[in-house]
Amino acid sequence: MAKVAFIGLGVMGFPMAGHLKTKGGHDVTVYNRTSEKAAAWAEKFSGKSAPTPAEAAEGCDFVFVCVGNDDDLRQVTSGESGVLKSMKRGSVLIDNTTASAEVARELYEAAKAKGVDFIDAPVSGGQAGAENGVLTVMCGGDEAVFEKAKPVIDAYARMVGLMGPAGSGQLTKMMNQICIAGIVQGLAEAVHFGKRAGLDIEKVVDVISKGAAGSWQMENRHKTMNQGKYDFGFAVDWMRKDLGIVLSEAQRSGARLPLTALVDQFYGDVQALGGKRWDTSSLLARLEK
Repeated sequence: MAKVAFIGLGVMGFPMAGHLKTKGGHDVTVYNRTSEKAAAWAEKFSGKSAPTPAEAAEGCDFVFVCVGNDDDLRQVTSGESGVLKSMKRGSVLIDNTTASAEVARELYEAAKAKGVDFIDAPVSGGQAGAENGVLTVMCGGDEAVFEKAKPVIDAYARMVGLMGPAGSGQLTKMMNQICIAGIVQGLAEAVHFGKRAGLDIEKVVDVISKGAAGSWQMENRHKTMNQGKYDFGFAVDWMRKDLGIVLSEAQRSGARLPLTALVDQFYGDVQALGGKRWDTSSLLARLEK
């Protein structure tokens, strides 16, 4: 059993911290910007909460962070009450936020200066994956530190891999989001096409999902898309944040991402339709408006 802190109890962090307590059997202290959420977590999982990130992290072996963006991440790690103010030497900071590779490298260096190790470890699998403890975790950092952290991360994951040095986890997550953007747009167009052609979408998907067109998105989203329901999973606002990170990184590296840039614009159309909190399959809505 390790002493663990978890910073950020959103739709992902709340259940992930829970798995560290229940499945991992660790001594977990949480912090959340909204203290009521931290109190609710502590009551549900018989854990503890702290009033600041630094106090949550004090004396911990592992400190997990899962917040919104680069600025949030800097605030809870390097800010006035950030975890790096109190983390002990030899402890490990694990960042589950989907953020830039640049901030991952920055935090790696900031942690090293404090005698602390750092792993960037963004996740994929959505809210359901977090709740069921079956997330895919893409890590960047030093191999020895990864081997130390992996058994703890395993509490909320079904796949954990080291992709390379600091920042590599974030770059891998960017590839993940590029793939999702293209797949969802293709699925939206296919469902739209099939409906206009008068086909039975359920029958069609039952057949084509068993062939080369099959995907997780098709299996898990075609029914709700066909019904015009978009309240399942990852929100459009968050996808646009992620694609913004992807496109900024592509500009730096010289990578050409025409489809990703186009789908990002399409998600902007969905936001304009009032779909900021709709899930990413709502690309169909802009075709049917």
